[in-house]
Amino acid sequence: MFKEIWKKRAELVEKNLLVELKKNPALEEKLSNAMEYSLMAGGKRLRPILLMASADAVNGTGENFLTVATSIEMIHTYSLIHDDLPAMDNDDYRRGKLTNHKVFGEATAILAGDALLTLAFEVMTRQENVEPKILLQVVKEMSTAAGESGMVGGQSIDIESEGKKIDMATLKKMHVGKTGALFKAAIRSGAILAGANSEQLDALTIYAEKFGLAFQITDDILDVVGDEKILGKPIGSDAQNNKSTYVTLTSLETAKNLAQQAVDDAVDALKIFGAEADFLRELVKNLIGRNK
Repeated sequence: MFKEIWKKRAELVEKNLLVELKKNPALEEKLSNAMEYSLMAGGKRLRPILLMASADAVNGTGENFLTVATSIEMIHTYSLIHDDLPAMDNDDYRRGKLTNHKVFGEATAILAGDALLTLAFEVMTRQENVEPKILLQVVKEMSTAAGESGMVGGQSIDIESEGKKIDMATLKKMHVGKTGALFKAAIRSGAILAGANSEQLDALTIYAEKFGLAFQITDDILDVVGDEKILGKPIGSDAQNNKSTYVTLTSLETAKNLAQQAVDDAVDALKIFGAEADFLRELVKNLIGRNK
């Protein structure tokens, strides 16, 4: 059931991404192609699926919020395009394909990322059957997660930390912004859209924080022991770029234990929910042992 739900909803997101992308007439073909190239390059569609699953957990129907779910994937894709740029992580491959700037050039890649970020907020406003004040609350969640208090701020710490050995507190702060913020926004937004009460929202916020931590630690582990063909990008890039990670600041074994603890804490945060949160429970458990 878990895999079937994931597959169905990933397909819904996939179709709707293209629908929303094509609603605006393209002003310039190269830019439009660059946006579509990265947006439709595959991926797990994890953040939209988290948003819908969170809505389910508070007895909503996640698929009713497909439009907002689609928008968060646009924000995520923008961040990947920019992360891969020569001035950032300088990566040549993403999801087994050449990165955006390798295909379209650095300037167009920057603009494609900018365009996807701004389009995301336009798409959010197309969500139907949600009160304006609720939708504004979700827009705030998303914009905070994407900005200097979230992804951009985390990326800034990452850049400033390159080539330096940082402490665990700085590492956590970096990843809470760079990786965890958008997970948290997805989960909180799904709950808010579905009418969560304060107890439910608090529990899902803790779940989101632990989910983000488990995901990042596992990402650091995969950069050491992962399979490049499965990951779709080179492994060992953290060591090559002299980056501090949960593995380098502790050890591979300790990092694995930390990831498992974060998963356990995430599952525990859902104890106020019944079977309606089972998908979220399975989702975080599947982080351990994932290969991409």
